[in-house]
Amino acid sequence: MNPLIEVICESFGSYKGKEVFKFRIVNIHGNYVELINYGAIVKSIVMRDKNGIGEDVVLGFPNLDGYLNDTSYIGATVGRFANRINNAEFSIENKTYCLDKNDGENNNHSGSAGFNNKVFDFIVKDDSVIFTLESESGDGGFPGNLKTKVIYSWTDKNELKIEFLAVADEPTPLNFTNHSYFNLSGCTEKIQNHKLNIQATKILETTQDYIPTGRIVPADKHLFCNYKLADVMQNNDGLNTYYIFDRDKANEDVVCELFDEKSGRIMRVFTSYPGVQLYTGDYLNSTTIGEHSKFYEPFDGLCLECQYYPDSPNHSHFPNTIFKSGQVYNETIIYAFDTILL
Repeated sequence: MNPLIEVICESFGSYKGKEVFKFRIVNIHGNYVELINYGAIVKSIVMRDKNGIGEDVVLGFPNLDGYLNDTSYIGATVGRFANRINNAEFSIENKTYCLDKNDGENNNHSGSAGFNNKVFDFIVKDDSVIFTLESESGDGGFPGNLKTKVIYSWTDKNELKIEFLAVADEPTPLNFTNHSYFNLSGCTEKIQNHKLNIQATKILETTQDYIPTGRIVPADKHLFCNYKLADVMQNNDGLNTYYIFDRDKANEDVVCELFDEKSGRIMRVFTSYPGVQLYTGDYLNSTTIGEHSKFYEPFDGLCLECQYYPDSPNHSHFPNTIFKSGQVYNETIIYAFDTILL
């Protein structure tokens, strides 16, 4: 336990008869993250800029109603399976499973089984908050009784570490991520002037509704090498693209860097996952005023959703996401923040 890390817990409302709590983890620098056990959500990440001014660098809401009305998965833990599954179905050992069709004819972020609107149990242990959830077999069409842990830690190095652990009693597809929308300007500006670097030269080719065709193709015009987002978002078109990392060792290499020159804030991403879904928030349209005293609109934030390949249960040459009975799922995402004085 780090005695300099402080965890504060307070009531945040209730949902379907279950109490919702807010947790604030404060480090030695006075920077802090806030979490809620509804959706195992990252509510706030407050980081000082190069002038010492602390601002929230993720989108969020000041009260629970904002999250209950949200349709953009703001800050949420996404599971059982993040991203899209073609035609809302997959097969395991010649048995076909049918899921909710909540994105046209496809399943996105697990439909009714999604963790984004579930109330997690929790344990505060030392300087971490551990959220736990059990999902019954058949929930949303997915097989297997599933036990999940999402462990959040916030360090004196301004690192938000998220560890996903899960185990089921039947073979089942698993793919967890965090769906925070980042804006390192503190949402004083749109994200187009942020610079982004992704250590990936290949992406998944997709259809117009973001379903992978199965082809892995060069990133080409979607390549990010310390470019401003505006330079790649031609005609201000948004991006919703899966990048496959170029690297040898999971967790050890920086896979993404996001930088806002005006504030001096930089975020570096480390992960055990093989790739990341970049989503530039094209469809943000909140009906509740957020933490930044505004209704969230397109390009107010972007997501760097480290995860396995979308629709992987339907592509045998993609990294396997069908976990056997008793096989432990264990993946990590680290968002590390700093400031640069230019």
